[in-house]
Amino acid sequence: MSKVLVIGCGGVASVAIRKCCQVSEVFSELCIASRTKSKCDELAADLEGKTETKITTAQVDADDVDQVIALIKEYQPDLVMNIALPYQDLTIMDACLACGVNYMDTANYEPEDTEDPEWREIYNKRCEEKGFSAYFDYSWQWAYREKFEKAGLTALLGCGFDPGVTQAYCAHAKKNEFDTIDTIDILDCNGGDHGYAFATNFNPEVNLREVSAPGSYWEDGHWVEIPAMSIKREYDFDCVGQKDMYLLHHEEIESLAENIPEVKRIRFFMTFGQSYLTHMNCLENVGMLSTTPIEFEGQQIVPIKFLKALLPDPASLGPRTHGKTNIGCIFTGKKDGKEKTYYIYNVCDHQECYKEVASQAISYTTGVPAMCGALMLLTGKWTKTGVHTVEEFDPDPFLAALDQYGLPRSESYDPVIVE
Repeated sequence: MSKVLVIGCGGVASVAIRKCCQVSEVFSELCIASRTKSKCDELAADLEGKTETKITTAQVDADDVDQVIALIKEYQPDLVMNIALPYQDLTIMDACLACGVNYMDTANYEPEDTEDPEWREIYNKRCEEKGFSAYFDYSWQWAYREKFEKAGLTALLGCGFDPGVTQAYCAHAKKNEFDTIDTIDILDCNGGDHGYAFATNFNPEVNLREVSAPGSYWEDGHWVEIPAMSIKREYDFDCVGQKDMYLLHHEEIESLAENIPEVKRIRFFMTFGQSYLTHMNCLENVGMLSTTPIEFEGQQIVPIKFLKALLPDPASLGPRTHGKTNIGCIFTGKKDGKEKTYYIYNVCDHQECYKEVASQAISYTTGVPAMCGALMLLTGKWTKTGVHTVEEFDPDPFLAALDQYGLPRSESYDPVIVE
């Protein structure tokens, strides 16, 4: 019996909330809070009579720490699930510390304004010291480790699929399959088709900044950065087929390099079709991916925010998206002195997700792990205080929950290795 405050009411949050309502014996009360309360009210109305969970709604500006503190004090939750934007991670963490409440999110912090001089100074120093230039990294949230530990609180970072489940797959491999892991390749394939000429499967601001950034990977104890989309591979994905995939920078590489230090190389690949890449390159070339405000007809506008308003809402893609996703990790290493390979992955069907929770598979594969991570914290399966990523916890109960609640694992002990 737990009270949970969910901040956010977009596509991922909707899935997480609907899945929480399927486990009402744990999630007995939910408060859904967002900047736009009408979205929360609409979801609550849709769930009325379909769950034992008691649902309330609230309006909150998650950029305003005082508003978040006031809401937490009023609702008194056992856990705050931050499924808003990564821009708001630090504000919500500050509020949780002020109120003595556990925290979790699905993606690590990045700034909304990448031209802010104070942030830029810290960012430039990090680029020089670490060797990668992506705007998102764990340093801002890892800086809260001592604060959460001293407060006796837990902050669970990045509990979506990637990051999230992919890190649990790595912890599972380390615990149950290998004595030492040499290489990790994380492969994210979306074989879905929504019928639009161009759309993003999650928040366009976050998605397009991530994809257009230089790629990077971890090798022999340091970062190797490459131009965006300059390393391409083809892979034949189970239930999806042959796809082009490109090496990207991704946040879980950073935490895995710290928590599984013997790994010699960690890479992340994501599939893209040529139409998506052509559109993205054109938009970048004309400045539409910029986060720097410009003046237009007497008003200040941010180009990427204007673009977001023009593109289809990712939450609206569910009814028209067909096909499957395949996301997982390929490992090489040693067990009992012998060389070994291992592949663990999940295949998820867009239309099956829509039938269950009115969402496409991209939101589903993030929202279900968020619910399962919250389940681990609320039932005492994961109890470490401080600030932690998913691979720092016991993977067994988490993967069992994923198997039960919609994201069952598949395994191969003879996978094709990515060159």
